[in-house]
Amino acid sequence: MNSIGFDAKELRAKYNPEGSLTRQMQERMLEVLQVIDAICQRHNIPYWLSGGSMLGAVRHQGFIPWDDDLDIEMLRPDFERLMRILPKELPPHLALQWHTTDPNYFFQFAKVRDRNSELFERNGYDKVWKEHGIWVDIFPLERIPLWIHRLSNATFGHAYKMMRTAKDPAAVMGKVRAWAAFHRHIIFPLLRGLAMVFQTKYYDFGLGIPYFQKSAKEDYLPVRRVKYEHSTAPIMKEAEKCLSYRYGDYMQLPKNPGSEYHSEDIKIW
Repeated sequence: MNSIGFDAKELRAKYNPEGSLTRQMQERMLEVLQVIDAICQRHNIPYWLSGGSMLGAVRHQGFIPWDDDLDIEMLRPDFERLMRILPKELPPHLALQWHTTDPNYFFQFAKVRDRNSELFERNGYDKVWKEHGIWVDIFPLERIPLWIHRLSNATFGHAYKMMRTAKDPAAVMGKVRAWAAFHRHIIFPLLRGLAMVFQTKYYDFGLGIPYFQKSAKEDYLPVRRVKYEHSTAPIMKEAEKCLSYRYGDYMQLPKNPGSEYHSEDIKIW
């Protein structure tokens, strides 16, 4: 039992013991993260763990035991540079999933996928994508007012609606690709121009990403490395402040944690 009221070994035994599917997924995600980390360090690209992954680093010194995803984030200029670097430097068993490498991929954040595994998200969007392995999400952050971010989600959200309501997602992919390209080349640049007029000091997830957060640049940088599983990983400078804003008393465990996977048909080899 530790000072904040839970037994780490007991949690591991219950939710992600060695050899369990959850633990296998976590170990594979950690391998992917280590490759990304090496590339980012080599090119001096600052990044940090995001959301529940950052919470896991602070509270559990690794994964939240029942968690089955891993997220990182960085500022948009670094994100754009990384999107150019990863296709050249990822080993063959890993693949960047971004619109430049997978034309049907319409999300506005990227994934690095492990090709020695296969799974499908429950939302079904990924049925028409090229890569289906275990992944690490990479989120860009940009300095935009909340109302502009919400506006971008309202317009770009039509892509999600087309996919969600189609009987055959493949049949609407042409329209989805066109809608995503229209936003990348026309709508998003216009909204970023508006953000230059209505300036804010706060950063949020990039345009078209249906998640929200609010932090200033000085909350992010410089990052600091902390213990994460059997290695280390970076978290934002004011991680505790951000976690308190998002989760309240983040050091306390939820009352009913569970291991409901984001995905199904999970295969790892």
